[in-house]
Amino acid sequence: MSAVRDSATPSKLASRIILVVVAVVFAVPILSMVEFTLRAGIDGGHDLGHWAAILDPENSRKYRVLFQGIGNSVVLAAVTVLIVVVLLLPTMILVKLRFPKLQRVLEFVCIIPITVPAIVLVVGLAPVYSVVARLLGSAPWTLAFAYGITVLPYAYRAIAANLQSVDVGTLAEAARTLGAGWGTVLVRVLLPNLRSGVLTASVISVAVVLGEYTIASLLGRNTLQTSLVQLSKSDPFVAVAFALLALAFAFVLLFIIGRVGSIRRIRETP
Repeated sequence: MSAVRDSATPSKLASRIILVVVAVVFAVPILSMVEFTLRAGIDGGHDLGHWAAILDPENSRKYRVLFQGIGNSVVLAAVTVLIVVVLLLPTMILVKLRFPKLQRVLEFVCIIPITVPAIVLVVGLAPVYSVVARLLGSAPWTLAFAYGITVLPYAYRAIAANLQSVDVGTLAEAARTLGAGWGTVLVRVLLPNLRSGVLTASVISVAVVLGEYTIASLLGRNTLQTSLVQLSKSDPFVAVAFALLALAFAFVLLFIIGRVGSIRRIRETP
């Protein structure tokens, strides 16, 4: 078995080649975007004029739609993460502790959204949102209900992987034996042990929300992606610059996750 496992492991040279190819695939479009935002115009040359234009107060009215879209996306990301933490996480813990036979059913339900195209999802959500608009209005944050569905497959996988590595049954039983209520068990006992899974699910949810376009566009909401498309028709340089800033924000979040996970492993190492 060890021989089979060793033969399946790529050599150091193969690993480096794969790493270089992946780095090139990611670097080429990003560097091309950076070069595009530095172009001075049709006369040639490069400068920081387009980046400086973002901070120019005289352009605030021109980029108002974009800043509104960024604000709406930030609110949507926060509400979507709240839905994952408040609804999905307790449900998964409850099924794990009390109804283990329903784990397959819950997994199937959570994975369904990834198999449904966004355009089909919008057709199904349109009648629902007509009711939501009458009850809660048509504010951009209401789009978080749809996003809470689209992030289900990714958030479920991240939390489920963490749940499998933690004996939540023993932890919950020990805390209950000492007199803790279920709220204390969830917040002070289980949640700290599921921190990495919850953090990963939250970051993935934020990334999905910031990159989603189809649902927001078809339901007529102004988000980061829809405003970028609108702005790209009049100023493609600034639109690409904001796309780069969104990528940088996602990379920073991934870096924070890696640092939090590594700090936790160091603390747990005897």
